[in-house]
Amino acid sequence: MPAAPLPAAHPAASSAALPAGLVRLDDWGVIRARGADARKFLHGQLTQDIEHLAGGRATLAGYCSAKGRLLATFVVWPDAGDDLLLACSADLLPAVLKRLSMFVLRAQCKLSDASAELPLWGEAGGEQMVGDKAGDVWSVVAEGEASAIRLPDAVVDGARQPRRLWAGAAPQGLPALDAGSWRWLEVMSGTARIVGATVEQFVPQMVNLELVGGVNFQKGCYPGQEVVARSQYRGTLKRRACIVASEVALAPGSEIFHSADPAQPAGLVALAGSRAGSPAEGAHAALVEVKLAALEAGTLHAGSADGPLLTPRPLPYPLPAEAA
Repeated sequence: MPAAPLPAAHPAASSAALPAGLVRLDDWGVIRARGADARKFLHGQLTQDIEHLAGGRATLAGYCSAKGRLLATFVVWPDAGDDLLLACSADLLPAVLKRLSMFVLRAQCKLSDASAELPLWGEAGGEQMVGDKAGDVWSVVAEGEASAIRLPDAVVDGARQPRRLWAGAAPQGLPALDAGSWRWLEVMSGTARIVGATVEQFVPQMVNLELVGGVNFQKGCYPGQEVVARSQYRGTLKRRACIVASEVALAPGSEIFHSADPAQPAGLVALAGSRAGSPAEGAHAALVEVKLAALEAGTLHAGSADGPLLTPRPLPYPLPAEAA
């Protein structure tokens, strides 16, 4: 079954009209992996190729249960020496750190919470990100005592807003950006981030993780690899993520329903954000995991089949055709 076409974008808008500035990401944290075996260990645990991650580059990666369900998503990049840094949602960091540490065994790898040492900041827009100054997506630039990782752009009505993740000292001279607007831009990038409310809810493809570079299908085994590969190659995937505009603010982990099937949920909110100072239309957005069949006809609603309307918006990338 081909993925349902999403509505056409509105006329192109200027990125200057989109939220811009700098925000402290209190809902993110950092794990440090240190030791000669850090790369090899993480390579065997995550969905991406960590052993060959080059200096000056970052990658998105998932951490799955044995059933192929995402326990966390990480932005991973090399630090000094043999160290690797993994940025993830703060509310799941302690449990993920404990679980990963259980499997280190005799490997020369020590895992620790580096959140206090390396505060994280989100930057959107700004003159310093014009042209090539910010690098391409997933490039890492050292700026004094901080590292800046180029994240996927938010795309809104044809306009692109570049984003960076800063680890360490905050860049100076940028206006303040509120956390809700940053999450709104995160949603509009189509890049899922697992949070405490969505742990073990999704196989990677259900939130399009492989479409944004978070899964490598040529690398070796990792927990849940067989389930992830089977979903990819046997046409068993019936759910995907799409962006919706909402009449009300949404929260990760909340259920969405289809107008034709009020008895059971059609999907789940993966990530949500509300843009500050925006008119009611487009103020609230979410990345939702949904049954592909629910995109063919009818309407999506928050909380119940007669709840607030959810309007599909274009993703920044195409969905592949899925087998029936």
